[in-house]
Amino acid sequence: MPTSDNAPAQAQVDQAIDWLVRLRFDTPSPRTRQQFEQWLASHPHNERAWERVSNLSDELAGLPSELSRRTLEGRQRQRTSRRDHLKLLGVLAVGGSLGWAAHEPLGLPALLADTHTGTGERRQLQGSDGSRIQLNTASAIDLRYSSTQRELRLVRGEVSLACNADDNRPYQLDTHVGALSTRDGHLLLRENGQGLLLAVRSGEVTLFPSSSAARRVEPGEVLQVSPAGSYHPATLHADPWGWTDGVLSVQQMPLGEFVAELSRYRPGVLRCAPEVAGLKVSGTYQLADTEQILLLLARSLPVRVDYRTRYWVSIGAV
Repeated sequence: MPTSDNAPAQAQVDQAIDWLVRLRFDTPSPRTRQQFEQWLASHPHNERAWERVSNLSDELAGLPSELSRRTLEGRQRQRTSRRDHLKLLGVLAVGGSLGWAAHEPLGLPALLADTHTGTGERRQLQGSDGSRIQLNTASAIDLRYSSTQRELRLVRGEVSLACNADDNRPYQLDTHVGALSTRDGHLLLRENGQGLLLAVRSGEVTLFPSSSAARRVEPGEVLQVSPAGSYHPATLHADPWGWTDGVLSVQQMPLGEFVAELSRYRPGVLRCAPEVAGLKVSGTYQLADTEQILLLLARSLPVRVDYRTRYWVSIGAV
């Protein structure tokens, strides 16, 4: 396939996908990370290929989990080898009709969720029932409406829902840790390493955990729900609703935790050195400009921000 002077070649896209798998789906060693850095700096087109492909794992959020795992991890032998899967993804990645220039999702309507966002993208939409929905970075949902019920399935990431209370149909929300039911609720769901974070701002919301009795969640409550169905009040250093206003608002958050949160909104690698990870961060930061956030960290804390490349950033002691 011919390429322009500013576009990466197919081989470079293939290499970028290989690095994506090694960095995000394996446990890379320091040597592997060094080799990636060397590859990234070896040619300008490598950096462009990485920029485009680094969102690929987010775009695969809507794939059935078994297919996604076989494609990216190659842990099970199928008719198609891991290399062939990667080649297939490379073809998808460089196809001009997929709209990279416009920063649109990959065109896989039969496999991807109804609505999804890439890294750093937030999206607002309105359901056919008049409910207001917001998706945070790297998130995906399915929506289903019938004459008797409204349904939202959280495929990946984070979503807020403000139900239209004038619609009398019950609204069911399906997640990997259980279901919720409401009619007039304003609530937020976020997948995390412990299961699911649930916050309710208003309305009547009932949680049906996977292996526990139903539980009414009151306005103002924020719960952490485990995959086993247990739940407890969440202890947070950040306003869970902040992103819906385009901000990251934190109070006394350890820098390591802050960097992990910020990395959700940036493609590439963002690391925090252990010796500064315990420093505390407070303030309200605009998510639209993560570069500015990094600059503010360097000004307000005894840290330095080192850019090996635009997509490889380390925060360490001064």
